[in-house]
Amino acid sequence: MDDADLAAIRLTLKLATVVTLLLLAIGTPVAWWLARTRSRLKHAVAAVVALPLVLPPTVIGFYLLLALGPNGWIGRLTSALGLGLLPFTFAGLVLASVLYSMPFVVQPLQNAFEAIGERPLEVAATLRASPWDTFWTVAVPLARPGFLSAAVLGFAHTVGEFGVVLMIGGNIPDKTRVVSVQIYDHVEALEYAQAHWLSGAMLVFSFLVLLVLYTVNPQVVKGRR
Repeated sequence: MDDADLAAIRLTLKLATVVTLLLLAIGTPVAWWLARTRSRLKHAVAAVVALPLVLPPTVIGFYLLLALGPNGWIGRLTSALGLGLLPFTFAGLVLASVLYSMPFVVQPLQNAFEAIGERPLEVAATLRASPWDTFWTVAVPLARPGFLSAAVLGFAHTVGEFGVVLMIGGNIPDKTRVVSVQIYDHVEALEYAQAHWLSGAMLVFSFLVLLVLYTVNPQVVKGRR
């Protein structure tokens, strides 16, 4: 591997780490609401969260590019705040990756919260625990396997992104060129040996992620049967 490959790996790991932390912060309250609410909006919100599962990445990237551009509402907002435009920046990659990987974090957390049931929460309420205390001292510890699954899946999915990051970030060395784009560059240049090294590393990484996930949290396997 050359310096460009190593730079792409470092950027990919940085992106996946930042995105995973943001997804856990954003996805946890969303998953808790979806697991507990009886609102008629529940299915609509769940469908919006799950859209990246069925939409082609290029479609998401295209509409994000329009929204983040100089004529988009997000682009005009960031420009007015002095933040500049987000396309072809690391911040733009983060935003796109958060939206694209959202279901891979929200759905495992929602399933984990729903699996807790009502009884532990009712017991906490009878002991005069506030909703906030109940969430942190009862729900979160009981949903720990779901948090593990969400973190691993969110991280791994971000590492493997291609269409969205290419549309939003382009191919700027040391700034937006992640591993998947670097592999694409090698293939375009007929540099198959370098592509093999990076692709093989991604294959081993993906296998190890799933092995760890299924070993530590067997419920993931049972839930997909």
